Amino acid sequence: MKQKAVLAFSGGLDTSVVIKYLQEKHNMDVITVTVDVGEGSDQKKIAAKAKKLGVLRHYNIDAKLEFVQKFIHPAIKANALYQKKYCLATALARPLIAQKVVDIAKKEKVDALAHGCTGKGNDQVRFDITLRSGSNLPIIAPIRDLNLDRTTELAFAERHGISIDSVSKKFSIDQNLWGRAIEGGHLEDPYSEPPDDAFIWVKTKNLPDKPRYLEIEFENGVPVAVDKKRMNPIKLIEYTNKVAGDYGVGIIDHIEDRVVGIKSREVYETPAALCIIEAHADLEKMVHTKHETKFKEMVDSEWAFLAYSGLWQDPLKRDLDKFIDESQKTVTGTVRLKLYKGAFRVVGRKSKHSLYSHDIATYGKGSAFDQRKATGFVELWGLQTTEANKLLNKR
Repeated sequence: MKQKAVLAFSGGLDTSVVIKYLQEKHNMDVITVTVDVGEGSDQKKIAAKAKKLGVLRHYNIDAKLEFVQKFIHPAIKANALYQKKYCLATALARPLIAQKVVDIAKKEKVDALAHGCTGKGNDQVRFDITLRSGSNLPIIAPIRDLNLDRTTELAFAERHGISIDSVSKKFSIDQNLWGRAIEGGHLEDPYSEPPDDAFIWVKTKNLPDKPRYLEIEFENGVPVAVDKKRMNPIKLIEYTNKVAGDYGVGIIDHIEDRVVGIKSREVYETPAALCIIEAHADLEKMVHTKHETKFKEMVDSEWAFLAYSGLWQDPLKRDLDKFIDESQKTVTGTVRLKLYKGAFRVVGRKSKHSLYSHDIATYGKGSAFDQRKATGFVELWGLQTTEANKLLNKR
């Protein structure tokens, strides 16, 4: 009786090639699992492609709401931007996809787990750690195990009649509700500007001549309404993506440090993520003390590092989640953003928990702040600095 493997299947080049390698090189029956986290792909077409490639069984799992509530919302609360740039879209989805694969593996009583990750990327780490955390089954990763390059994969796909769309031939794409990652081809030259046809969500030409204002309302750190309209979590992200993208907002192009030690040029489209995280961080500064803000910046940075590095299940991340959740109890209010010609910035914010006091902050008449008290404060605040400089001058 043939052994069985369960594969996380996207329908793209890598995972399509993996099906044939598992069938031919390992003589295994393949069960495929596609987890919908907002790729925008036709799930019926992916299922049909899996069947055409001869899989034993295929599963489509709609996990969009779970992805938003259990992965994106915690990332928003953590203002999660790896190296202050990347919103972790792909990194957040991988533990969820891997866990669904483990669930199907248990149901189907398979002999191995499989994925299409390369040995150069971060996804292998994210998949492997989640798979090993939930199962003792061996992991087969043909792209990594056989040291395959993209040219070899494309040739293999052509020989086996595996259809690959034109975009996948040009770039390596990963997309979900929270962001779109674009790699490979022309983009591997870090000095070369990405071509316009690399982008789908963000407009790069013929942008509106008038600015657009976007209001995002938060409750306990979670976005609940945009432009005064309450929406379900999925629609809220989709709406913000569309509005910000139409105004040219959301392209990230930077040099990123991968887990495996490689520096890579990464290009992302993340309109909603950038706007929502910027608005959330700004609201936090209004309702948190400066001590909370300073400490949380360190926590947020570590949280983003753990999520990026495939350590979603690490106890430290769970500990940080508890602190972050506690800090969000006052993060309720509305932030106003201005979008114009590819740029965006916060232009207003309000909250019932605001620590901002107009009566104290105003320079106008009637200020409640007694400036005369500042003299002694400044003298004591700088006492050690001034004394150190006096001694330095004596020397």
